[in-house]
Amino acid sequence: MNKLKILNDPIYGFITIPNSLIFDLIQHKYFQRLRRITQMGMSHLVYPGAHHTRFHHAIGCMHLMQQAVNVLRFKGVSVSEDEESALYVAILLHDIGHGPFSHAMEHSIVNNVSHEEISLLFMERLNEEFNGTLTLAIQIFKGDYKRNFLCQLISGQLDMDRADYLKRDSFYTGVAEGNINSERLITMLNVVDDELVVEEKGIYSVEKFIIARRLMYWQVYLHKTSLVAEQLVIRVLKRAKKLYDDGHKLPASNALAYFLNNKISIENFTKETLEVFAQLDDYDIVSAMKQWQHYDDFVLSKLSEMIINRNLLKVKLKKKKIKEETLENYIANLIGTYNINRKEAEYFVFSGSISNQAYQIKHKGINVLFKSGKIEDITKATDHLNLKTLSKPVTKYYMCYPKEQLI
Repeated sequence: MNKLKILNDPIYGFITIPNSLIFDLIQHKYFQRLRRITQMGMSHLVYPGAHHTRFHHAIGCMHLMQQAVNVLRFKGVSVSEDEESALYVAILLHDIGHGPFSHAMEHSIVNNVSHEEISLLFMERLNEEFNGTLTLAIQIFKGDYKRNFLCQLISGQLDMDRADYLKRDSFYTGVAEGNINSERLITMLNVVDDELVVEEKGIYSVEKFIIARRLMYWQVYLHKTSLVAEQLVIRVLKRAKKLYDDGHKLPASNALAYFLNNKISIENFTKETLEVFAQLDDYDIVSAMKQWQHYDDFVLSKLSEMIINRNLLKVKLKKKKIKEETLENYIANLIGTYNINRKEAEYFVFSGSISNQAYQIKHKGINVLFKSGKIEDITKATDHLNLKTLSKPVTKYYMCYPKEQLI
């Protein structure tokens, strides 16, 4: 009944739900959870408008996939109805495994379990519930399907995921540099020898796409304030887990307490674990931190209070690795000032690195189709001298420490 609804999106306008399977998946509690997972982690502490969710993004990706299928069919590329539906399912569910604040959980309360692995577990569970109708979508999602270009539309350097998140994140942050013309890019797509290509007319759109990606990473995704805020969330969860291991009973929701109380890796990520994970979202973490800022543990309370009140650590970015003696000085000062031990001080003073590679030549690059039939990688096809430079990884080093020590 009434399953072919229309959604109003601030980026693309009206988005249609293409079939009843997609409608039922959107309605499912696993997918509805994405309304409570922010798309950009802690970036709202830098860009106040960046409160959009993984739900927005997934719906936008599905819309762009509909456009891509229509364009390719118009150009004579055969896409069966089953393949079309599978593409919509795969792109709709590609981020369903994200935990609270997107990436923070992967580095704290589960042992190196990536969101892609959890997405696959969710898709397999849904496939059981929907009587095998997701089988083809799972194949495409895993990159195992015989028609390679379909897999590239889900996960490639010019996939629908990137086409949506750059435009959407640019809109919600107000950072105009990321505003790509995703519709133009999709209109220029074609398929040759089972590989996705961009027609010659789309070269400049691809150039803008790659440059926009670089600018968005340094200006938004790897912004130093977002970086330190995410590091603090990771350290809050690690500290909470340590306190649980030491016998403390911290106030936390049942779902969060489960992950703090158990050592979870991909090997023991059971169906029961997945059901608990499906109840975990940003609200659990924020609610816990609001209580933990008053808990009788200096590290946990101080870290929680920093995030809740946006009184973050100072962060410095450098082109060279941070000197060990610099860190040691800050750690020694902190130990003396607050009468804490070294391990506790390391929650507040730490260093690391961030890197960005706007375009990866070796990883299934973006190929341009010329009118002559010749196909070249975008770095060779373009007259933009900087594109080859953008294919080299750029690494920066950071150091975080409390602001009080600046006095």
